[in-house]
Amino acid sequence: MNWYGGQMGAWGYVLGIISMVLFWGVLIVAIVAAIRYLGRTRQEGPPPPSPGAPTAPPTPEQVLAERFARGEIDEDEYRRRLDALHAPASH
Repeated sequence: MNWYGGQMGAWGYVLGIISMVLFWGVLIVAIVAAIRYLGRTRQEGPPPPSPGAPTAPPTPEQVLAERFARGEIDEDEYRRRLDALHAPASH
């Protein structure tokens, strides 16, 4: 297959450049994907609970902290209720 007197034509150079760019692009994408995959699997904690599995209800302190974080109660109310939760029960 010697076209143009044994020389590669313009289309041969274009296809060579395109194939080289595609090769390096695929190689770089594969390396980045492998690094991200391996990095993610090491950083993950325990797997999430399966759907339908019973979950522990939040503690009263957690509910109070969530309400404070959402702005439903102010700091004084938060501290007063937190003190009431931690106060010894007197019956």
